[in-house]
Amino acid sequence: MLRIAVCDDEKQAACLHKEIAQQCLKQCGSAGDISVYTDSDSLLYDIVQDGFFYDLVLLDIEMPGSSGMETAAQIKPCLPDVKIIFITSHIEYAIDAFELSVFRYVPKQDIEARLSGAVCDAVRLIELEEGKAYTIQAKNRLEKIPYKEIFYIERDGKNASITAQRGVSRVRRSLQQVYEELDAEEFIYIDRGCIVNLIHIMQVKDGMAVLKNGVQLPVSRSHLAQVKEQINRYWGMHI
Repeated sequence: MLRIAVCDDEKQAACLHKEIAQQCLKQCGSAGDISVYTDSDSLLYDIVQDGFFYDLVLLDIEMPGSSGMETAAQIKPCLPDVKIIFITSHIEYAIDAFELSVFRYVPKQDIEARLSGAVCDAVRLIELEEGKAYTIQAKNRLEKIPYKEIFYIERDGKNASITAQRGVSRVRRSLQQVYEELDAEEFIYIDRGCIVNLIHIMQVKDGMAVLKNGVQLPVSRSHLAQVKEQINRYWGMHI
């Protein structure tokens, strides 16, 4: 069952967002539980202090107390895989939403049409990610690594070395073979010897890809323009 949080300081708006989310769950044939907050600090307390888990958060940006941006920044360390949909009247926030790896940005001016599509896309992606994993099958072991947990993959002699949340795993495959087996748009080459999961890229600065776990990986000159283009294209579909 999916867990969704809706947070907007205007009660009427929060109820509308909940109603839209319920319709989307029904449309997708998915089961879900939706919690409504009219105070961002209450949402933060439940997640940061009490350990509440949410798959998806619908978050108004302009709120008293902690703003949506501040709330998202504090939520991410506790729920690194949560999908956040920002709802706001101010389009300039979309740039900051990119830095926070926000799933989608929805303007209030077109809320009913745009929010429905964003929530449906998020629900489908969450359910898809649950089933997407890279399988390593060797003589003495079978290991499945969820795509969303993979940070990057490097060439390691005749092996490929996969760095993920659970640690490092090696597979007797060339880097290109692993890339083809993954067959997913979120994995991109940043160098001939390194593939990165772009959902974990926070920014590209001074020729380095900065990941959510703090690791910085060099982007080769020959790949830099293409890497930026792929990141912009991927996030452009989600903002």
